Amino acid sequence: MIVLGIESTAHTFGIGIIKDKQVLANVNDSYTTESGGMIPVQSAEHHVECCDRVLKTALEKANISLHEVDVIAYSRGPGMGHCLRIGATVARSLSILLKKPLVGVNHCVAHLEIGRLCGAKDPILLYASGANTQVIAYDGGKYRVFGETLDNGVGNFLDGFGRIIGLGFPAGPVIDKLAQKGKNYIKLPYSVKGMDVSFGGIQTFLKNKVVGKFPNEDICYSVQETVFAMLLEVSERAMAHCEKKELLLGGGVACNTRLKEMAKIMCEDRGAKVFIPENQFLVDNAAMIAWTGLLMYEAGVITSMKDSKIRPYERTDDINVVWR
Repeated sequence: MIVLGIESTAHTFGIGIIKDKQVLANVNDSYTTESGGMIPVQSAEHHVECCDRVLKTALEKANISLHEVDVIAYSRGPGMGHCLRIGATVARSLSILLKKPLVGVNHCVAHLEIGRLCGAKDPILLYASGANTQVIAYDGGKYRVFGETLDNGVGNFLDGFGRIIGLGFPAGPVIDKLAQKGKNYIKLPYSVKGMDVSFGGIQTFLKNKVVGKFPNEDICYSVQETVFAMLLEVSERAMAHCEKKELLLGGGVACNTRLKEMAKIMCEDRGAKVFIPENQFLVDNAAMIAWTGLLMYEAGVITSMKDSKIRPYERTDDINVVWR
């Protein structure tokens, strides 16, 4: 069975093609800026401009024709409405044109499922992306959220901090490189509240008390050490509470070299395994949408055209995981 997946929740428009458990194509194109942040309308315009090219490239890479596709899957939410509408429109159009079934996929759940394809069996997922920061585990027929951010997602926090020091979007990769040159730790607020985390106060502290007074390399180093320690503290607590021996990283922030290193150290100390998919499967990508769409379809889940509207605020724990 061949499933074509469409990703368009935020800055990335992607087409992924899965045949059984094999990824035939995972082609993504992302909106970026030289300075400032992401403007939703401009991101959606980017998706409109690149969707035909990305689709054509993915089909060529998979070496199939469009008519060989059996199922169309798309990211239904959560995400930015401007962007989600582009992917949903493309998905509906292809479904009608090809007379193929449609499957709406939760973007957060897809991050977890692509990790299971990469070898994890029953992990705690540390989902760290732009808009989302959650600690997730499967229990009782759903992916339960055991901890999450109380304000910004960690990626949005990093991008906001990046704007303060003059970086463009996305700022995370540049912060990662600058942090590797940092040597001196600057004490920052450490905001863990039970199983939840908060980044708003840290950003205000950085803006008012730190930026301009210390080298950017030291600030980036301190930011990463602080916020990643927060994320791994709540992840480790979830592993202990749920009695799970696997940690899975997901989301674009999980591409960060220091976060990966810290996750490996924590799991080694616990005698647990850490699973870190390739970067192409950590960032927003369409292969994870296609894979999750395949699992859902095989479990009997089909989205009717009437029910295919986008769900920008859909949560991870709103989904009944009938395929497990």
